[in-house]
Amino acid sequence: MRHSKGNRKLSKPTDQRIALLRSMALSLIVNGKINTSRDRAKETRKLVEKIAALSKKGGLSNLRRSLEIIPNKKAVTEFYKTAPERFKDHAGGICRIVNIGSRRGDNADMVLLELVA
Repeated sequence: MRHSKGNRKLSKPTDQRIALLRSMALSLIVNGKINTSRDRAKETRKLVEKIAALSKKGGLSNLRRSLEIIPNKKAVTEFYKTAPERFKDHAGGICRIVNIGSRRGDNADMVLLELVA
């Protein structure tokens, strides 16, 4: 069954949504934490946890699959080398979402998305 297998549209066309999520995932990998809205954080978390799971498996094919998700070779290979050691105790859930209040302009729920370890 494919219940709840869809993704959030984020009020964007497909190409813009993919570009947005890739850039947010890249920023999270490079900086370790980002401030964003709740829906964007939940979608970004899916990508980052997928890449972390691939890096824990190791191998060249999994590195190439990670590069398909985020096409930044330098950042992904660095994360690919450090992630298995950083997240060896975590079976999943390497991203933490912390509420930080509402945005002033449109009252959107803002969160801090950060890597756990």
